[in-house]
Amino acid sequence: MSRSAVIAVVIFLVAHLALLVGLTTPEKFVFDEVHYVPAARQMIAPVMSQSVLNPMHPPLAKELIALSIATFGDNALGWRYPGTLFGALAIVAIYLCGLALFAAQGPAIAAALIAAANQMVYVQARIAMLDIFALAFGLLATAAFMHGFRKERPHALFAFAGTLFGLAAACKWSGLFPLGVCIVIVAAIRLMQSWRTLFADAKPDDWYRPDLWPDFRLHHVALCFAVLPAVTYLATFVPLYGLSLSDLIEAQRRIFADNTTTAIAGHTYMSAWPSWPLLARPVWFLFDKIAEDHISAIVFLGNPLVLWPALLALAVALRDFIVTRRWDAFLIAAFYFGPWLAWALLPRTLGFIYYYLPAASAASLALVYVLRRGGLPRWLLWAYVGVAAVGFAVMLPISAAFVGTSMQTFNRLMLFQSWI
Repeated sequence: MSRSAVIAVVIFLVAHLALLVGLTTPEKFVFDEVHYVPAARQMIAPVMSQSVLNPMHPPLAKELIALSIATFGDNALGWRYPGTLFGALAIVAIYLCGLALFAAQGPAIAAALIAAANQMVYVQARIAMLDIFALAFGLLATAAFMHGFRKERPHALFAFAGTLFGLAAACKWSGLFPLGVCIVIVAAIRLMQSWRTLFADAKPDDWYRPDLWPDFRLHHVALCFAVLPAVTYLATFVPLYGLSLSDLIEAQRRIFADNTTTAIAGHTYMSAWPSWPLLARPVWFLFDKIAEDHISAIVFLGNPLVLWPALLALAVALRDFIVTRRWDAFLIAAFYFGPWLAWALLPRTLGFIYYYLPAASAASLALVYVLRRGGLPRWLLWAYVGVAAVGFAVMLPISAAFVGTSMQTFNRLMLFQSWI
């Protein structure tokens, strides 16, 4: 087993164990578990006595929750356990992305640690919702794409990425956003090559090269980024709908209708996509008063010590992509801005900050990219990892219900009125 594989396994095991601590608190439904757990229960029922529950999302994540319920029982552990597996996989995926971008173990590990300290993955992995499954598949696919990007023959890695993107979309349609980023990147490069575009001062680190992927033909593009994702996606519907073409088409029509038109006017925690990088409006998954001056709370907010500095890092990466044409800065910017700005294109008015999760996870790569630049001391990156960890620890009482906190601490953590 290679050194990278050993490190990936260690990251997975440590992250998984950390996510398991206090997982069953509370032992009641939290936030949207009220929608997804009943849908998962229905999947393992001997007879389906009513129409499909929660038809507005594809079935894969709910099938995984159903499998967990069948294994561990219909309880808090059964509902939430698979999320911890995929949360750990998401952290591993960031490590793999870091290896592709930085070609060094230290920065890749630092990126994984920053992503873990970002609070968002931790919270989302410990609740039976769909987003963590789509995130893990999407980040693993992104890692495969990044590893293939500079190779002469990226065929196998791009095919693997396409398959994983199909699984991401089978959890939630927002899993299509990073696939769209890949398609745009490949199309742009192929178009520039067809125009015989040349940079006057071409450099080895350019994101575009006229000789990139010489044997990657149009039919390879179609197979990797259309056929494989589509086949993988549709296969996840078979356990629920069988091979009925009419039922399959109707399921897609319903998902499309619900995801492009559904709105809940006045939802307490709604927020618009431009506000997500600023952490302007969190989502409170849980807020229970368990004693006179003691609460049990779970908030999806993000670590300000990670996500606010990340905005500056992303500006630097964007500048480097535009001015110096660096391929690593290009990919970081693409997989941050693509999954985030895609929400601006949707007519659906319902939005929450946890839709920002894929972009926020990619932001850790931008931070490492900046902190390892030439001229900066090597210890600075690890000092920042420590700062991010401190921010995570400070937020833990409102990130995990099993910890609990006092109202005094809660009030101290609420820096803005909009956070309440």
